[in-house]
Amino acid sequence: MKLIPLIILDFGSQYTELIARRVRELKIYCEVWPFDVAAQKIITAQPQGIILSGSHESVYDNEEFRIPECVFTLGVPVLGICYGMQAMAHQYGGKVTAHHKKEFGLAHLEHASADPLFKDISKKSRVWMSHGDQVTALAENFITLAASENTPHAVMRHRDQPWYGVQFHPEVTHTEFGATLLRNFVYDICQIKPHWTAEHIVDELSQFVRQEVAADEHVLLGLSGGVDSLVLAVLLQRVLGARLQCVFVDTGLLRYLEVPQLLENFKQLGLQVTHVAAASKFLTALEGVSDPEQKRKIVGRVFIEVFNEASAKYEAIKFLAQGTIYSDVIESAGAHTGKAKVIKSHHNVGGLPPNLPFKLLEPLRKLFKDEVRNLGRALGIPEHLIMRHPFPGAGLAVRILGEIKAEYIMILQRADHIFLEVLLAQGWYERCSQAFAVFLPVKSVGVMGDGRKYDYVIALRAVATIDFMTATSVRLPYELLEEVAHRIVNEVPHVSRVVYDITGKPPATIEWE
Repeated sequence: MKLIPLIILDFGSQYTELIARRVRELKIYCEVWPFDVAAQKIITAQPQGIILSGSHESVYDNEEFRIPECVFTLGVPVLGICYGMQAMAHQYGGKVTAHHKKEFGLAHLEHASADPLFKDISKKSRVWMSHGDQVTALAENFITLAASENTPHAVMRHRDQPWYGVQFHPEVTHTEFGATLLRNFVYDICQIKPHWTAEHIVDELSQFVRQEVAADEHVLLGLSGGVDSLVLAVLLQRVLGARLQCVFVDTGLLRYLEVPQLLENFKQLGLQVTHVAAASKFLTALEGVSDPEQKRKIVGRVFIEVFNEASAKYEAIKFLAQGTIYSDVIESAGAHTGKAKVIKSHHNVGGLPPNLPFKLLEPLRKLFKDEVRNLGRALGIPEHLIMRHPFPGAGLAVRILGEIKAEYIMILQRADHIFLEVLLAQGWYERCSQAFAVFLPVKSVGVMGDGRKYDYVIALRAVATIDFMTATSVRLPYELLEEVAHRIVNEVPHVSRVVYDITGKPPATIEWE
């Protein structure tokens, strides 16, 4: 087992992975493990620091949600965040109670400490709180370092040990000096040196593939053309050469004119790709299906069926490679912690059949989207391919609400194409993390010429995000939206109305389904 510089113990917070994301931004490799992982595993990993996540639990409701004792006997710095702080206080004899006034949202933090945790942090700053419980009495040998209006013990520390607790969430971008606080903890208190660079990731993942795939074994990769599968294809080709067999499946659910464009991209990158036209299979399987979870699982199942057929011509296929990344795993509750709730399943995480005839190979599984893009740059992939907006594995099946029909696909493809075309022309595509159109199977009255029109509705969505765990709607210029709406209604048959979605994530997800 390799050594892990920093371990994050997960107590069930939906945003535990954001902590990992912030630590990775500091070029420090870390992993998220369940809080009840075997103590020996933590000891063997020899971490230089440990972070304790938040939780939906209360320390006085569930005694099973405890910090492992080995955390405090390893002699390494510990940072408890929200529930992590409360659990630390509780286990050492402090008092945690449900406060009469919950603290949710921005709060004003004030500290008067010279502690290294606050290096380069103003005495007064804004932090993001999200808690109903709080530490109301410190345990013996703990001291208060900072307070907010409603939380007198907003930051605590052990007098003699480098054990810290913060009631707020430094991993959330709303916390003014959150990144600085985490940097201080990781660099200065844990004394971990930055090492997790794109070049290091290339070397480590290449080594991983060589260890997993024997010299006489071949790998089949379902190449979608998205950033994740494209980066994976180039990485695997570098390691495996001709032992990588790429299959590009035309599901009939891709963007407008995307198939020839993708095939040309693959050719320019020197990838040997088998093109399988399978639109009819996918549309037949999806006929009459409206539930989004069912649609995702059907797409995953048909993908495997197509791969089975395509792989029959190859010898020694042992692995199915997938561009699964961390956010896919998290949203599907596929993280090995098993503490998070399912938001939506991804066909490359939760939609695969149990009788899969291949071993799964997922080298990117522990990488965030920005790390995948940096990996692609290190592998020499052109920037315009690296920065393509994400596209769901189930394609337009989850951008058409309800049942899938060929007519709906054609309408959505053309509307989506117009939206992206205008964004590119006006310099807004790069300013959006993800932008797309959604087909709504409802009709709205409109007027064209002198006649009444009763046709479908298209919703537009554009979001900005750092990590795809949270996102905000992009405030596109009204003139741009007006041009898009005008063109869609006039150029796309059977559309009478265009609307713009301004909902953030949370409460919404980025995709509509």
